Amino acid sequence: MSTRLTGMGRLINKGKAVEFSFNGKNLRGFEGDTLASALLANDQMLMGRSFKYHRPRGVVGAGAEEPNALVNLGEGGQFEPNQRATTTEVFDGLQAQSQNHWPSLEYDVGAINTAFARFLPAGFYYKMFMYPRAFWKHVYEPVIRKSAGLGRAPKDRDASTYEHFHAHVDVLVVGGGIAGLAAAHAAGEAGARVLLMEQTADWGGRAVVDAPMIDGIPAEDWVKNTVQAIENMSNVDMRLRCMGAGVYDHGYALGYERLTDHAPEIEGPRHRLWRIRAKQIITATGAIERPLSFAGNDIPGVTLAAAVRDYVVNYGVSMGDRTVVVTNNDDAYRTALVLKKAGLDIPAIIDARPDAEGPLIDEARALGIRVEQGKAIAKVKGGKRVKSVGICAQAGEGAVLEEIACDCVAMSGGWSPVVHLWSHCGGKLIWDADQVMFRPDHEKPPTGADGQPFVITAGTANGHLFTAEAVSDGWAAGRAAAKVAGHSKRGSQSPLGEDAEEGPISPVWLMPQGASHELRSKAWLDFQNDVKVSDVQLAAQEGFESVEHTKRYTTLGMATDQGKLSNINGLAILSQSLNADIPNVGTTTFRPPYTPISMGAITGAARDDLFLPVRKTPVSAWSNANGADNEPVGQWRRPYTYVREGESVHDAVNREVKNARENVGLLDASTLGKLIVKGPDAGKFLDLMYTNMTSTLPVGKCRYGLMCSENGFLMDDGVVVRMDDDTWLCHTTTGGAERIHAHMEDWLQCEWWDMQVYVANVTEQYAQIAVVGPKARKLLQKLGGDMDLSAEALPFMQWKAGRIGEFDARVFRISFSGELSYEVAVPAGQGAAFWDSLIAAGEEFGVMPYGTEALHIMRAEKGFIMIGDETDGTVIPQDLNLNWALSKKKEDYLGKRAHLRSHMADPNRWKLVGLETVDGSVLPDGAYAIATGENANGQRNTQGRVTSTYYSPTLDRGIAMGLVHKGPDRMGEVIEFNKVDGTTIAAKIVDPVFYDKEGAKQNV
Repeated sequence: MSTRLTGMGRLINKGKAVEFSFNGKNLRGFEGDTLASALLANDQMLMGRSFKYHRPRGVVGAGAEEPNALVNLGEGGQFEPNQRATTTEVFDGLQAQSQNHWPSLEYDVGAINTAFARFLPAGFYYKMFMYPRAFWKHVYEPVIRKSAGLGRAPKDRDASTYEHFHAHVDVLVVGGGIAGLAAAHAAGEAGARVLLMEQTADWGGRAVVDAPMIDGIPAEDWVKNTVQAIENMSNVDMRLRCMGAGVYDHGYALGYERLTDHAPEIEGPRHRLWRIRAKQIITATGAIERPLSFAGNDIPGVTLAAAVRDYVVNYGVSMGDRTVVVTNNDDAYRTALVLKKAGLDIPAIIDARPDAEGPLIDEARALGIRVEQGKAIAKVKGGKRVKSVGICAQAGEGAVLEEIACDCVAMSGGWSPVVHLWSHCGGKLIWDADQVMFRPDHEKPPTGADGQPFVITAGTANGHLFTAEAVSDGWAAGRAAAKVAGHSKRGSQSPLGEDAEEGPISPVWLMPQGASHELRSKAWLDFQNDVKVSDVQLAAQEGFESVEHTKRYTTLGMATDQGKLSNINGLAILSQSLNADIPNVGTTTFRPPYTPISMGAITGAARDDLFLPVRKTPVSAWSNANGADNEPVGQWRRPYTYVREGESVHDAVNREVKNARENVGLLDASTLGKLIVKGPDAGKFLDLMYTNMTSTLPVGKCRYGLMCSENGFLMDDGVVVRMDDDTWLCHTTTGGAERIHAHMEDWLQCEWWDMQVYVANVTEQYAQIAVVGPKARKLLQKLGGDMDLSAEALPFMQWKAGRIGEFDARVFRISFSGELSYEVAVPAGQGAAFWDSLIAAGEEFGVMPYGTEALHIMRAEKGFIMIGDETDGTVIPQDLNLNWALSKKKEDYLGKRAHLRSHMADPNRWKLVGLETVDGSVLPDGAYAIATGENANGQRNTQGRVTSTYYSPTLDRGIAMGLVHKGPDRMGEVIEFNKVDGTTIAAKIVDPVFYDKEGAKQNV
C-alpha cells in the first residue's frame, strides 16, 4: 500500500496539516503536498477512469505530463474540471472529485467497454457510425454527445478574477532547473533585463531530487545559493508557478502564472497571463521520462521511475511496500537506490539490456538488490492496483519465467527533451540515436524578421542529460543571449557539475520485443485515450503511414497531456510497423499552450461590462441625456432616434426625416471609420485597394470608392479624400474601421511589403458632425470663422480646412441624405463643445438631431446602398448597378480578376432595383420574391429578396430596395413577396432612386 514515510519529504511542512476532501471523503495532508502526493499518502491509488474503456487509472507521473489523475476541483463559482492532481497544491478546504465514471469511481458501469474492446479498435468510429444512416441522428449522435468529455462543464458564474501583464525584457528564461538558474544568473550578471519563469512551486528541477554535486556542494545547496544571488539582482525578475505557455514570432511569448490556486484566501487575481516581448528567449524546460510499453502498464501503481522517487524525496510518500523497477537505462537505478535507502523492498530491477554495467548498477547490487538483465515484464497482474508482475526474456515472445509479487512498478523508457517551445516558433528537431531522443537542431533555429535566431535551448531540453553538461550549457546560453541583447559585462565563471558515470540506453519500444497480439493489445501508449500498441500497428496496416494521420485515426497524443508521454513511443511503434527509421516518419506538430490555460486567464479583465467595451463619441453624453434610443453598431451605441416625451419611436423617426428635409438636422457621424493612408506609394496602394482610380484624385477633392475582397465581393464603401500629395483620408463604415485597417495592413505586410505606405486608424481622434438640410449653410455661416462655405467656394465632393467659429475644422461637402450637407470634423476634444454650439446657434433654423434610422430612410429615398444591407458577402458591385465605380483604366485591383469569372458576369444574377408596394404598405425586411415552380427540395423557387425596406415620411408610403433576377430589365413589372403569415404582398419594380433623382438639393 502507499503510505507516508517518516523523516522524508523536503517540500512538505509536517508541522502544518491541511484538511481536504476527495469524492466526499475527508482526508489529511500537509502544507506543500500536491493533491496527488496527499492522496497517495492516504493510500488512494485509484484516481480516475480512462476515456474510452473506463479502465482504472492512478498517477503515472508527478508533474505537468500527467495524463491520468484528472479531477474536478471546487464547487459553484470556484468549480474547474480536468485539473491535474500532480500539479494541484492542497490547501485547507480543497474539494476534489474524480471524473468520467458512473455511479462511482470504484464501481463504474462504463468499464463494460473493456469487454467489447475487440470490437472497438482504432478507427472503429469511422466505420461504425456510417450505417444505417438513420441511426446517426437518433442513436449514434445522442450516445456520443452524452459520452463525450471527461470532466463536467462549469454551470455557475466564475467567481474569480484574472489579469494580463505586459513585459518587455532582454532575456526570457523559461524553466527554473539548474540550467535555467545558471542561464538567468549569467544573463543577469552581464547586465541584461531578465525574466525567469518556473512552472512549479520550487526551484531546481530534478537536480534537487537526484542530488548531484555542483561546484563541490550538493545541488540543493547550490540552488539555494544561486536563487539568493539572483534575487539580489534588481534587473532579474523571478516567477514561480509561472509556465511558459508558448513562443511565437518576433520574440513574443506567453506566460501563465497561477497566483492564488494554492492559497485561495489571498485576495486578488487567480491567474495572470503574461504577454512578453523578449530580444532573446532561453528554453531550459528539462525533459520528460518516457513510459515503457508492456501488458498491464496502465494499472494503478505502474508509475514513471522518476516520479516514484519524486514522491519519496519531495513529499515523503511511498507508492508501495514492494517496488519492481523496469528500465532500459541507468537512471531508473536511482529510484531503486532511493527506495532501498528509505527502507522499502525492491524485489528486482528488470533491465532490458543484456549486459549493462556502471557505478549505479554496482551500487544497487552492493545494497543487495536483485538485478535481472536482458529481461522484461510480460504482464502486470491486478485490477485497481498492482498485485504482481510476470517476468520474461526481452528477446522472447512473453513466456513468463517468474511471477514477482509487488504493489508498485517503476518504469523508465528513457528521457525526451521538452522541445515544445522551441518547436512552437519553427525550430526543427533531429533524432539522436545514441540517446534515443529528438533534440533541437541548432542548424535550423527559429529566426526573427531579421533572419537572426531568437530562441536558445539549454540544459536537458537541449539533450544534455548529465549535470555537468546541463549547468554549463545553461550558463553559456545566458551569456550568449545577453550578448545578443547588447549586454556583455563580465561575470563569474561557469558552475561545474559532477555526475555518476552511466551506460548507454537501449531503444526498447515494446516488452517483450516479440510480444504476441494478446500482449500488444494490453500494452498502452496513450493512457487517457486508451490507445494501445496494437492500435498503432493496425493504423499502419490500414495504410495510415503519416504520423499525423495515425494520430487522428487512433487519437494517439490527443489527450489533455497532448502526447507528452505517448508520442515518442507511438512514433517508434509506427516506424517499426512501416519498416522505416524514426526520423523518416517524423513527428506530430507541437502547438501552444504547453499545458492547458484557463479560459479566465485568456479573457483577463475582458468580462462583464469590459467583455465588449462600449465605445462612446464626444456627443454620446449629450445624446443619452436628450432622449437617445440607442442601438448597437459594432462596439458603438448610436442613437436610433431621439424620442421626445409622449412620442413613439416611429413618430420620432418621421419627425427627424421631415426636419432634415425641410430645415436642418445634425447627425453624430463620429463613428465612421477614418484611416489616414500616407507615403510615396499611397496612391498606387489605394488604386489596388479600391475598384476606381484614387491616385488621380486632385488635392482638395473627394471621391466615392468601393472596396472588394480578392474574391470580388463588395466589402466596404466610403468617401476617399485627397489631403495632400502623398496623403489620403479613407472613410469606412462604422463597423468597418478596424476590419478595413487590418485588411490594408494584411496586404501591406504580407503581399506588398516593399511599398512605402503607412496606415493609421484615427477614427477616435476626430468628432465628425453631419449638418444636413436646406438651412445647413446658414447655420454654419452663423457660427462664423475663416472659411467660405458657399456653393462656389466649396462645391459638392470637395473639402476645406480652417476654422468654424472657435473650432479647428475640416469641412467635407458630401451627402448621404441627398440634402445640402456638410460633414465637419473637429478634434475629439472639441467635439462636445462644437455640437453644443450647433444646437445653440441652430435654434432659429429649427435644428434637430437625428439618428441612424432617419439616416437609413433618407439614404434609401436616394437609392444609396448600405454595406450589410444591400450586401451579404456574395454581392458584387455589378449587382448594385455600380459598374461606373469599376475603373477601366487600371490594370488591376482587388477583385478585378474575380469579376471576370463566368458566374460573376452571368446576366442572370439578381440586381438592385427599387420596390413599391401596390397598396403603399411596407414590405417585410428580407422577404423573398416567389417565382413559379419548385426546387429539388419541394420549396417554391425565388426570384429576388428585399434588402432594405422603410416607411418614407417624405413620400408617405412604403419604399424598398431589393435584388431581383434581371431586375433593371423588368421596370414596372409587379411581383409577389412572401409574408410571415403565409400571404403575399404585391410590389412594382421601380427605379431605386425615389427622391430628387437629379441631385438638385445636394448641389445647392
